[in-house]
Amino acid sequence: MTSPQLEFFKSQIGKTLDQTPSAAGNWLSGILLEIEPGFVKVSYTIRPDMCNPAKILHGGIASLMMDDVIGMANFVSESEVLMTSINLNVDFLSSAKLGEKVEVSAKLVRSGSNLNHWESVIRKESGKVVAKASSNMIKTHIKIKEILNQ
Repeated sequence: MTSPQLEFFKSQIGKTLDQTPSAAGNWLSGILLEIEPGFVKVSYTIRPDMCNPAKILHGGIASLMMDDVIGMANFVSESEVLMTSINLNVDFLSSAKLGEKVEVSAKLVRSGSNLNHWESVIRKESGKVVAKASSNMIKTHIKIKEILNQ
């Protein structure tokens, strides 16, 4: 049986993500490209409010993109409780300029009883890697149903 949160996000494929449970993710306004248990891919266009003074993607925003996509992927997993990041390790490998499009993907590496380990990558349309991250998420006491009913 598919979770209600996965069904919701599947209905958003090809659409701008601006009505999700994540306010920060709504601000990013990515376009959902793919979603399935253990994998998500979202496209973003680099806007002026995402850039540093050099007009390239700000490292904090790149980190937010990866953290949010990982969170979305984890949110549609089979867990009955919300999981939250306990770390996010980021490597910045190249830049993305104002106006460029990037794709951010997240894949589940390992699912444990209390922790899930994820990897995420930001790529330009050329395929060049802008940044990569790994993150561990831990179970909280908050039930997913409570979030969906807000």
